[in-house]
Amino acid sequence: MARSALLNVMVQAALKAGKSLSRDFGEVQNLQVSVKGPGDFVSQADLKAEKIVHDELMKARPTYDFLGEEGGEEKGSDGAHRWIVDPLDGTTNFLHGIPQFAVSIALERNGEIVAGVIFNPATDELYTAERGSGAFLNDRRIRVAARKQITDCVVSCGVPHLGRGNHGKFLVELRHAMGEVAGIRRFGAASLDLAYVAAGRLDGFWEAELAPWDMAAGLVLIREAGGFVSDMKGGQDILGTGSVVAGNEYIQKALSEVINRPIPGR
Repeated sequence: MARSALLNVMVQAALKAGKSLSRDFGEVQNLQVSVKGPGDFVSQADLKAEKIVHDELMKARPTYDFLGEEGGEEKGSDGAHRWIVDPLDGTTNFLHGIPQFAVSIALERNGEIVAGVIFNPATDELYTAERGSGAFLNDRRIRVAARKQITDCVVSCGVPHLGRGNHGKFLVELRHAMGEVAGIRRFGAASLDLAYVAAGRLDGFWEAELAPWDMAAGLVLIREAGGFVSDMKGGQDILGTGSVVAGNEYIQKALSEVINRPIPGR
């Protein structure tokens, strides 16, 4: 597949950061004996990966804004473009030696995501998309699944955990979804969940209380794979609300309806 110069820059940054994460991932098991050690180690892995991505991207486009999970926002002089980066999505998986984590890089132009790269170094899977050019997994064109009935579908979600999220609200959403779908999965890295929807591995995905870097690259992947995305109320301020519902034309709409049903008896 032919890639633009900008997408090539994004791919090279993701691959380089992925190599660093792969080396650190190999050391994780040696750190399990310490409570403090693994947390500190993973923080350093995060920071190191973000520096690699930052340096690669800013070397190519030094005037662009940069928003990273670790370093926050850095304003450039361009005014129209912003890199949105999660150097290690799926930190908890990484810490526990679970090979489900990714480097996620998106390019925003005038408020719209126009390119995205998601790379899982543990599986060597590289997802890429550019507006108007389709979505790809390791240079193979991908499309969202074609199922039209939600009862045939496997969907993924985010699950609130200790100290985070509205547990009661999520349990209502889960209760409704459980009664409508063929299966529900929780993988622990939103960027890869969205990439899996784009690749047709999952039929749908929903999650609330996400950050822009968790979702940005995945949004353009799904759109370029023929899918649909909205926030959990059906709007398009996905990065602003921090919520997303994704799927093909039929399942995205059906899943949105299911998770927004009121609590029975109210």
